[in-house]
Amino acid sequence: MTDSNQGTLPLQLNVRRAAAVDSRVRAISWKRNKFMVHPVPEKGMSRPVGNFPIPQESTATPPADLQKCVDWFYGQREARERFRWALRDSLDELMDGQRTGRWCYQHLSKTEKTYLGTAVEVNLTKEFDIEAGEDLDWTISGAELDCKFSRDLGGWEIPMEMYQCDDHGEQSGRADHVALLTWFSDDHSEWAAGLIRVTDQRLRWKKPGASGNPTRAYNRDNKRKISDSGIRDIFWLWGGIQDDLPTNHLFHLEQEQRGRILHDVSGQERVNQLFRELTGCVVSRHTVLTVAQQDDSPKRVRDARSALQPEGFIILGAQEAHPDVARHLELPVPAKGEWVSVRLTEVGHEANRPKVWLESKWWAVARSDEPRAAAPSIPRHKLPDQPTQGLIEADSTEIQLKRNLT
Repeated sequence: MTDSNQGTLPLQLNVRRAAAVDSRVRAISWKRNKFMVHPVPEKGMSRPVGNFPIPQESTATPPADLQKCVDWFYGQREARERFRWALRDSLDELMDGQRTGRWCYQHLSKTEKTYLGTAVEVNLTKEFDIEAGEDLDWTISGAELDCKFSRDLGGWEIPMEMYQCDDHGEQSGRADHVALLTWFSDDHSEWAAGLIRVTDQRLRWKKPGASGNPTRAYNRDNKRKISDSGIRDIFWLWGGIQDDLPTNHLFHLEQEQRGRILHDVSGQERVNQLFRELTGCVVSRHTVLTVAQQDDSPKRVRDARSALQPEGFIILGAQEAHPDVARHLELPVPAKGEWVSVRLTEVGHEANRPKVWLESKWWAVARSDEPRAAAPSIPRHKLPDQPTQGLIEADSTEIQLKRNLT
């Protein structure tokens, strides 16, 4: 190799390295932070529950062969809360509102909808630190089981390796395994999780044909759904259908409200409008990311506080004195990455409604017919001592006496 060739190699490497450093900026500049609009869905995420045989407040005792798995789930700390949020996070992650502006299941591509079941399994695995099984997804309390998701109740598809069947040969499972069946619907903020021991007889069969014998009802992937009679053998965790899937606020807003939020103005203006429209309820980080569609979306919340204060709004977070203010006003207390906005109005000490003492005045959540005025500032660290009713009355009497004397 000549000296001239030796000298060109480092130069080429340096050029490539410089290009690599700069590539991220060039790659995102044309699309990132560009506002995207999506249509209102015409159909729901799931078919109506209808007459599906699932309880809402069942107190049934689990069968002996499921007891260990049931005990494992019930024994996890805050299991129900963590479970429902894992379901919520699975859909939110796929919608990826910050980069796509999507705010409902119907905006996903066909491939993404198919992947939702995998996302549910992955998030539950991480949330509960579930060990992988040898043949199936998981092992819990010595039992191997698979996690199955369907957007329609009863739509779970069971592969051959989950149950024993002589006719399946090498594809047959080593045993009749347990399945965790999961479902949720963003349409009605409902969800459910159940356990069943899968058997050949609990899966669907076709009616007898020319041979006079029933045959197994496989789909094109050699999977089968649970039969109508088999569904009655599912043990539903936490009693059946739950009605508190964390709310997708953008999906459940009135169309006019959503339109006032999601339109092509600056990300800051959209976030400001979000907190004008969604008052008194918890607004998640995902919602803010979807509305702002910017890399620095959380900063938009801090700026919204300043922008909306002259209109009487406060935006409470999870730090400093904010949780105490929320408790005094009997509002939901935000967790980290959540916010609650309300419009305040000044009230007298005699007002019989939740109120908080700020800037030497009483403040309460404003009603729609009450006048607008600038909101007080929220202390950075500690909420000031809240006067008792007796002290307020004594101070008022003293002030009135001084006025009479003058």
